[in-house]
Amino acid sequence: MSDATTAPDAAGTRSAGWIRAEVLIVLGLSLGQSAIYSILSIADRLTQQKALNEQSSSLNSSVTPDRPWLDLSYQVVNIAFPLVPVLLALYLLWLHNPAGIRRPGQVIGFDLRRPGFDLGLGTLTALCIGIPGLGLYLGARALGLNTQVQASGLGDNWWTVPVLILSAAENAVVEEVIMLGFLYTRLRQLTWRGQQLVWPVIIIVSALVRGSYHLYQGFGGFTGNLIMGVIFGLIYLKWKRVMPLVIAHTLLDIAAFVGYALLAPHVSWL
Repeated sequence: MSDATTAPDAAGTRSAGWIRAEVLIVLGLSLGQSAIYSILSIADRLTQQKALNEQSSSLNSSVTPDRPWLDLSYQVVNIAFPLVPVLLALYLLWLHNPAGIRRPGQVIGFDLRRPGFDLGLGTLTALCIGIPGLGLYLGARALGLNTQVQASGLGDNWWTVPVLILSAAENAVVEEVIMLGFLYTRLRQLTWRGQQLVWPVIIIVSALVRGSYHLYQGFGGFTGNLIMGVIFGLIYLKWKRVMPLVIAHTLLDIAAFVGYALLAPHVSWL
């Protein structure tokens, strides 16, 4: 019998209970927890006297604006710690997969084996989603279905843009590794009434969770990210690689975060 510390075992040898426990633990430490808080947040917003489009949601907020050096430390810590559940998910994927996988990220295509392909597909995906996504956001705000999203609340510091870029990359890694690579792999190993879960069900479940942890922004944020989750899921199933979607998500968030920081002082429609 092989030692699990030196060679991964087959996921199929484990009970459904263990697989469900893995999913609940990883989600409970990361995006599932965010979804619960986001649902509470939208309940709070809907029970206020102000309409949704009269409220605001802040991302990348400053913690100690009067002490930039300490604020930078907070920002770096806030970027680093959410990556711990990603490491857990990658470790579990590596641990419970057939032998021959040398690196954890290789299981789901979170590696640098195809840089040209990943960059090209990721950039194309970002371009196809970015403009319609902005239109959906503005439309939802106009209809009173979304808050005003302030994508950067950081001050004018030398480190503001680098931190926003790192924050965008962190968001992308957390969401795509967990919501696509980890969740798709584990849900496919589960059964419902003796039948293996089919891909459409897995895509919808993952997309609903993705939309749910954006509900704090309003129903436009929920809908946009649900659609994005479906599109990303189809792309992942086609090529079985998370990396292009990490790149696409990073580019989308960089455009949102840095673009907001640069444009918001000069335009009114953001």
